[in-house]
Amino acid sequence: MSSGSDGSGATADLAFDALADPVRREILAVLAEEDECSAGALAERITSVGRTAVSMHLRVLRVAGLVVERRDGRFRHYSVNPAGPASEVMTLLQELFQSSLRGVRAAVEEEPGAADVAESG
Repeated sequence: MSSGSDGSGATADLAFDALADPVRREILAVLAEEDECSAGALAERITSVGRTAVSMHLRVLRVAGLVVERRDGRFRHYSVNPAGPASEVMTLLQELFQSSLRGVRAAVEEEPGAADVAESG
């Protein structure tokens, strides 16, 4: 994905970099399930790494624009950023998958006997 003059490409690149790590994907899955979660509660749910590592992963996700942070006294609460680059990432992935599926469909339809299989299925 190339960086556009508006910077959105660079933002999406950060999002994809952030999503490359399985711990960050796990954090996002917890946040999607819980809507909002404190850093401490996230650290309790993510058992594959320690509290400090969870905090570092949250920072990467926040810098990438995938999560937002809300401070409440000494606590920090995180949630998925609905206005962030996640929508751009989802759109790109959807386009890629749809394109791939169209290619598979075209290949299947070109095979001899494909129409017979489709009609009998």
